[in-house]
Amino acid sequence: MGSSSCRKTTGSRAGGCRTDFEADKAVTRSAPTEQAAEQALDEFEATDLGQRYPAIVRTWRSAWPEFTPYLTFPPAIRTVVYSTNMVESINSRLRRATRNRGHFPSEQAALKVLYLAVREQINPKARDANHVASPWKEALNQFSLFFEDRLSIQ
Repeated sequence: MGSSSCRKTTGSRAGGCRTDFEADKAVTRSAPTEQAAEQALDEFEATDLGQRYPAIVRTWRSAWPEFTPYLTFPPAIRTVVYSTNMVESINSRLRRATRNRGHFPSEQAALKVLYLAVREQINPKARDANHVASPWKEALNQFSLFFEDRLSIQ
């Protein structure tokens, strides 16, 4: 788990003080099993941060039944679920696709534009190959294995 030290950071929190809460959350989220996640939470509770902020531990423990099913997913799916950057990226592309079009003659036309925008996100053109598509490709493959009866990739 993270340490109780407070690190000075630069960038968006310039001059501010940031604790290792992010690292602690990542350890819990990336735990391979429920037992490992619970052990990580217990270790956090024993740190100075856990002692200083007992409400965090209480919140995790009260939400534990809702959190543990998340641990059954493969790491690629977990990354997509908890990564707001990836979700915001696809939302941005969907907004851009609909805004560029302006209006749609039917709901089917709007759905087609959104479908094509998602396909472009997953299979970018060669000039755009370095954007966020690779995590989505890996996650899509994992989704197709994990939910094979509900999702088909063609």
